[in-house]
Amino acid sequence: MVLNIGPSEKHTMFTAIGQSITLKVLGIGLLALLMLIPLLQVQGLIGERSGLRAQAIGDIARRWGAAQQVGGAVLAIPKRVRVSTSNGWITQEGTEIVLADRLDITGTLAPEVRSYGIYSTPVYLAELKLSGQFRARDLRALAGRAGAAEETRETTWLFDQAELRLPITDVRGIRRISALKVDGGEHAFGPVNGNGALRAIALPLDLSAWLKAPGDEAHRFELELTLAGTGSLQFLPLARRTEASLAAPWPNPGFGGAFLPAQRALDAKGFSAQWQVLDLNRSYGQHWQEGEGGIDPTAAAFGVNLYQPADLYQRNERAGKYGVLFVALTFVAFFLFEVLKKLRVHPVQYLLVGLALTTFYVVLLALSEQIGFAWAYLAAATSVAVLVGGYAAAVLRARKAGAVLGAALALIYALLYGLVVSEQYSLLMGALALLAVVAALMYLTRKVDWYAYSSVVRQS
Repeated sequence: MVLNIGPSEKHTMFTAIGQSITLKVLGIGLLALLMLIPLLQVQGLIGERSGLRAQAIGDIARRWGAAQQVGGAVLAIPKRVRVSTSNGWITQEGTEIVLADRLDITGTLAPEVRSYGIYSTPVYLAELKLSGQFRARDLRALAGRAGAAEETRETTWLFDQAELRLPITDVRGIRRISALKVDGGEHAFGPVNGNGALRAIALPLDLSAWLKAPGDEAHRFELELTLAGTGSLQFLPLARRTEASLAAPWPNPGFGGAFLPAQRALDAKGFSAQWQVLDLNRSYGQHWQEGEGGIDPTAAAFGVNLYQPADLYQRNERAGKYGVLFVALTFVAFFLFEVLKKLRVHPVQYLLVGLALTTFYVVLLALSEQIGFAWAYLAAATSVAVLVGGYAAAVLRARKAGAVLGAALALIYALLYGLVVSEQYSLLMGALALLAVVAALMYLTRKVDWYAYSSVVRQS
């Protein structure tokens, strides 16, 4: 018996066939999107473990010494200001911070890696030598301002009650400090209550004699300091001309802050760097009133970070960002086997494969904390590739297909490792890889008759 099908029936049949393949593709896409849920949970777990690492680093810093900022010696000169008001004269007290004319810092770092539990961070001992000079003219300029008092304002400078302060962020990191030599005399530091933007140690210094000296005399100072810190060491340009040099056997320095080195040398054994900063380069002058708003010398800090390229949590997070892409590519590979081999894969089987792929990131995170990222990646990728390849061989009833899929998955993980460890070219590599994958999919399916495939699926 011959069955005659009219034009309307043909249109209905092809529409149903098209809907069948469309629903299949949409279903696979929906399953890939559902994999976002466990992937987001993994990202949250990475953030939690990274937070625990930050706490551990904080514990190390509290015991060893925090990230340090060191400045040259500054003068803190008390003053009394009488201001005329409608109710009479009132007296206000303050402190003027006066910077040096020149500051030279030379130092070396002895870095090492300290651990707290399974977490570690670079720490250092810095051997620093600070020297410089103050100019008497800077003090005379202040005294001249007091002599030219306004009718409604009078300033009295207490030069005999001045302090010389040495800014240091975390005084707990001081391991050794020499006496401060000023014009040949030696002075011992003591603690000071930090005011304004600078934390410091200090010593009393009578500046009256500096004002009496003839001409523009330079008053020189120098000291040596051993300072412990964690992660980074920065210097504050607290002089008209600040020059600093630093060397360390650390191959991965990160030069940060407001100024980059004027000169630097870097090799596998370590680095050396020199900075030069003038008062014209800063956003603040040579003196200011302590506590004055808008004055923040720490904003001009410069120095070095003991950088660790892409630590394991950064690498885990970066790998997780490609999770959806990996799930989608694996689903597409299964779908191609359906199309090319005319097989059928149930949505539950797609779901199980997706869950296997997401476990990769949990295993990677757990192992990388114990054995390092590279070995953890190799173990996790091998396990998942073998697991998915073996399951595919059983589902597709073809060992060759399972082996091909497992090998393809291993290749994808190898590509992902390159994307994770490559910091500068990861975007370029990812874009080219994605383009190559799309091109390969288009090439493999260029002769597929989707209507015929849908008909086979419906008949089976």
